[in-house]
Amino acid sequence: MVILTNFNFTMKFPPLLLLLLMLNSHNILIAQKNNPTNFVSNRKIAIAIHGGAGNIKKRNLTPEQESAYLGVLDNALLSGYKALQEGKSSVDVVEIVIRLLEDSPLFNAGKGSVFSNEGKNEMDAAIMDGKTLHCGAVTNLTHVKNPISLAKAIMLDSQYVFLNGTGAENFAKIKGIELVDTSYFFDQKRWNEMLKLRDSSKTILDNDRGHFDEKDSISKYGTVGCVALDIFGNLASGTSTGGITNKRYNRIGDSPLIGCGTYANNKTCAISCTGHGEDFIRIVISHLCLILPECSEQE
Repeated sequence: MVILTNFNFTMKFPPLLLLLLMLNSHNILIAQKNNPTNFVSNRKIAIAIHGGAGNIKKRNLTPEQESAYLGVLDNALLSGYKALQEGKSSVDVVEIVIRLLEDSPLFNAGKGSVFSNEGKNEMDAAIMDGKTLHCGAVTNLTHVKNPISLAKAIMLDSQYVFLNGTGAENFAKIKGIELVDTSYFFDQKRWNEMLKLRDSSKTILDNDRGHFDEKDSISKYGTVGCVALDIFGNLASGTSTGGITNKRYNRIGDSPLIGCGTYANNKTCAISCTGHGEDFIRIVISHLCLILPECSEQE
């Protein structure tokens, strides 16, 4: 867990403390404002990103693989930080960073999305503005190059919050958001992994990049996320994913669900989750984390 805050929980909330310890293993990223009255005057900024909850063991990485992953993550993080320094809004920065990660085949989002049981790439994304609580989300996309940009367009240019499938892609056409042929998302290794899992009737954790193991051809891929604080003191969060390998029935995980995988509120924090989606949905985890400090203060 990456936390930019000074939460002061006490033992009056032992169940909540246990919950936070559990979330630590799921790599929830939280960026919180501390003493918000000073943020604008001091021009403080903050950014955190993730590429999935998987435990990538260095001993299982070749130098080339390690360099590739770190290179993409470093570029995304530094690009976002530079944009914050230039005065861009937290919402714009979240989009910038996640687009870079979506454009990489290394992560389970955008170009790197895994295949469903039907052999399709079905992508989800969400973004939220902590200042206004406006948000946008998409699910079951098959042609949108950058799902996070469509989620942002829904937030800014429509009366809706959540669009699905064909309707979402029709809206993308209207807004001039880039659509691509499904061949853009094809990756032979991911395809082979789906076939292997389909034969064994298994799925892989959607947010888990996992580890490289030559004895096991099944690699795990990671959902991407970003949280940011801009010079104006505004928070934003975003998450993008291709879901789980070999998923069925147009399954939707936590990533595009506001309050589950993604949430932001200037009063408290911005959160992007990565872990087991069904568990996060059951306990509305990102919203729960957001209200914890409020409950603590009231006590």
